[in-house]
This record gives sequence, structure tokens and C-alpha cells, in this order.
Amino acid sequence: MGVADPMQKFQDWFTQQWVILRGTKINSEDFPWLMGPFGSLNGIGDNFINQLAEKENLVIERDRKSHGLIPSIDALNLSGAELSSLSRNVIRFYENTAEYDLDFHVKWNPFFKFFGVLVNKLFSSRINQLKVPTKNIKDTESIKSEIITLSDPKSGEVKYTIWLRTLKSNGQVIYSGVYGTCKLPSGKVCIKAVFPLPNGNATVIMSPGIGKNGELILDSSGKEFGDAGFYFLLNDSKGNYWSKFIRSFRDRLIIGEGRDHISAEQSLTLWHKRVLDFSYTITLKNNDKR
Repeated sequence: MGVADPMQKFQDWFTQQWVILRGTKINSEDFPWLMGPFGSLNGIGDNFINQLAEKENLVIERDRKSHGLIPSIDALNLSGAELSSLSRNVIRFYENTAEYDLDFHVKWNPFFKFFGVLVNKLFSSRINQLKVPTKNIKDTESIKSEIITLSDPKSGEVKYTIWLRTLKSNGQVIYSGVYGTCKLPSGKVCIKAVFPLPNGNATVIMSPGIGKNGELILDSSGKEFGDAGFYFLLNDSKGNYWSKFIRSFRDRLIIGEGRDHISAEQSLTLWHKRVLDFSYTITLKNNDKR
């Protein structure tokens, strides 16, 4: 049996040991669709970005408007019918995410709200990652949305695309995720978001579909390891890889077109019970209304 690295905070060691006990030991070469960057013990945010660039000798580029979460919608391998019915504005958002501002609302299920507070106190505030507001936000809260790329200095090829989201009101990091696509063992191409954690990461893999009104529907409701879904991945004290598929936790995101904006509704559920909902209003930045 593997043992988590003991030279870290107890709560990090405990959760990693749980993944080892309940999860599966894997060979990284056999699971390329699951692999992603790991965080350090010193927090995430800008620290992680700088450390990853230094470790892999990559160049950091920020504030370039043409950057998107994915380089092209073609990367999702949608059918011709799906692609033709998908909203053009939704496509533009995913290919040029840096051009947009985001506002959002948060609504918690009171039953799970204490769980959110506990996670923030034990983990999120300290590591500067996955820090969701624990109060319902009825009035609009603005998000600073920044796309950061890490590229090979010789070829210029983008190796990592990081979406850093912070609250404009206080600079608090909400999410720092590495975005891209992956091909599951079934052959299905999905959107993949990797959220670095100490000695590991949390990865959400979402299967794309198209709604009747041209919405992009991303769903992580897989049934078994190898499906779309939520995964923990980590290294133990000897460098072995361990992963745990969390079937009970699901994320569903619907991105559609409003009258003068893009709207997105995100619902997180646990054991089929609603945990919290996000409502986003996505608009072009003031200097890019075209």
C-alpha cells in the first residue's frame, strides 16, 4: 500500500491517504487522458504558474486577447450537424475567452453550505485554489478572467492554457485551472479542466453535447473510471500515481446565447442532490464590442 508524503499539512496528507486507500494505483503512461500538472505544497495561484514554467522551461504569456480555453472548436470532434447548430457566439467565447468579462451569482443548498465553509477553512484559503464564496450572491459579483499560456520558447507551441479567475472586489482567487481537451478510452473527446492541488490535482472531464437552441452542454456524469467525471490524482511518498474516480460528484454546465450576452448555468451535485448553482453573464469587454 502507498503512503502519502508525510511532510505536509495533516489535512492534505489525510485526504491524499484516503485517495490511496480508496483509489487505484496507475501507470501514468497508460492514462494520458487523465494526466495533468500537480501543485506544490506552497499554494497555487501565481506561485504554481511560475513554478510550472520554471520546471518545464516554458514562457509565460498573459493578457493576449486571442487566447481561448481551446484553440479551436474543431478540437471537440463534434459531428457536422452538431457543429452547424452550435451558437457562433458560444464558439467565439471558447476560442477567444480572454476577450470576455464574467459576472456571476451563487446559490447554495443550505444542507451543503457547512461543507463549503469547512473546505474553504481547511484547504482553499490556504492553497489559494477552489475557493468558492460560501454566501449566496444575489447581486452580481464581477470576476477578473485571465487566460495565461505557457509555451515552448523554441517552437512557440502552447503546452498549457490556464484560466485564472479572481473576484474583482478583493482579488481572491476562485479557480486556477489548466484547460484543454482529452480523448477518453471510449474515443470520446471531452473538455478537461485540471485544478492543481498539493502533490496532485482535481480533474473534471466533461462530455460535450448540443442543446436544441444551440447551447453547448458539458456534463461530467460518467458511471465508471474512464468516463467523463471528477477525478483525484496524486503522487505518494515514493512517486507512484494514484487516482480516485468520484462517481457521486457531478458537474453540469450549459452555455447559451442571450439577447446581448452569453449566459451559463452550472450545477454541482453530490449523491444526486444539488450542492450549489452558478449563474454567469458573459459579455465582451468594453473595448471589444464588435
